[in-house]
Amino acid sequence: MFRTFTTAAAAVALMASGALARDLVINFDDLNPGPKKGFEDAVALFQQENPDINVIVNINDREAHKTAIRNFLTADAPDVTSWYPGNRMAPFVDAGLFQPVDDVWEENGFNEDLAAIKATMSRDGKIWGVPYSYYQWGIYYRKDIFDLLELEEFETWDDMLAGCAKMKEQGVTPFTIGTKFLWTAAGVFDYINLRTNGYDVHNALTAGEIAYTDERIKATFDNWEQLINECGFVDNHASMSWQDAIAPFANGDAAMYVMGNFSVDGYKNAGLTEDQIDFMPFPVIDASIPRAEEAPADAFFIPTNAKNVEDAKKFLAFVARPDVQTQWNKTIGQLPINSKAEISDDKFIQEGFALLNSATGLAQFYDRDAPAAMAKAGMEGFQKFMLDTSTKDEVLMRLDEVQEEVYN
Repeated sequence: MFRTFTTAAAAVALMASGALARDLVINFDDLNPGPKKGFEDAVALFQQENPDINVIVNINDREAHKTAIRNFLTADAPDVTSWYPGNRMAPFVDAGLFQPVDDVWEENGFNEDLAAIKATMSRDGKIWGVPYSYYQWGIYYRKDIFDLLELEEFETWDDMLAGCAKMKEQGVTPFTIGTKFLWTAAGVFDYINLRTNGYDVHNALTAGEIAYTDERIKATFDNWEQLINECGFVDNHASMSWQDAIAPFANGDAAMYVMGNFSVDGYKNAGLTEDQIDFMPFPVIDASIPRAEEAPADAFFIPTNAKNVEDAKKFLAFVARPDVQTQWNKTIGQLPINSKAEISDDKFIQEGFALLNSATGLAQFYDRDAPAAMAKAGMEGFQKFMLDTSTKDEVLMRLDEVQEEVYN
């Protein structure tokens, strides 16, 4: 169940005015301290600017939100919900559960200010939500361990394999990961595939245009198998969430984590300092492949069954304002999408900004770019392969079967 509360500011406004405020119900999907604070601070500012609106927020963790969203969109829809752009919004758009917000974009100049994300927010010629943040993926690493082992950031795949060998000689597991909720394995797959085959192949695969048994995808799995064998991941990762997997990173048992920038808050909460953590792009495998990056975006949508559409649109317009995006993303350690927003001086944000602005393409993420049924089967296959690389052919053939069912 979602946790519900009414902001204190709303209560004060009600007592002061004696008037009946309009309820605006917002469902949000992140209980982690940084994202939760960023959201709550934004809601507090919105409430301050709109005392006639009684904001009620329901906050849950992401996995529970993913499970619950279809039910609450049909049974008891909020006025606004967080969700994801691209193919992850497609089932709800196609089922008529989200309503278009082209007017919000037009009236607020978002067609220009949010141009970088417009295509990902669009479907069937309409725009379906408003983004508030995006963030880079890559390799977060223990700089103090690298310094101790006299290692530099890895430019190439061979550099990384050599560095892994040095780590293992000193009893350090190269990579931590928690694949209990599967999507973390997809992040590793995406990067190896982007570096092996490039952005166009990533898109062709998630669009169902090439098979998993295609030689190019087999090459991705061959490289992944080499990473597992010559570098390696922490034991028991299938029983750990991504947050659980921070522990071996924080205590020095593992030196690297393929993860998104939202995770930095978790590292700091685990006791690491900025001097101990650093970031590097995923290394080059084939120098002839232009470098694309993972940069998932987070957004808000208005359910078709929303009761207060007028104020929901007002909240979406507020969410994408430059000043709001500047402060929100400073709090959560991510990148604002509004081109007029300011970039934090946080070192990870600066590195991410430079990385994404130099990329030739931005992938949303495997489970956002692929349809939900394909993504589920794909990520189950990725985890199975990581646990036992001898299942490679079995996994690829199974994913071909699922692909035929999903896309035909």
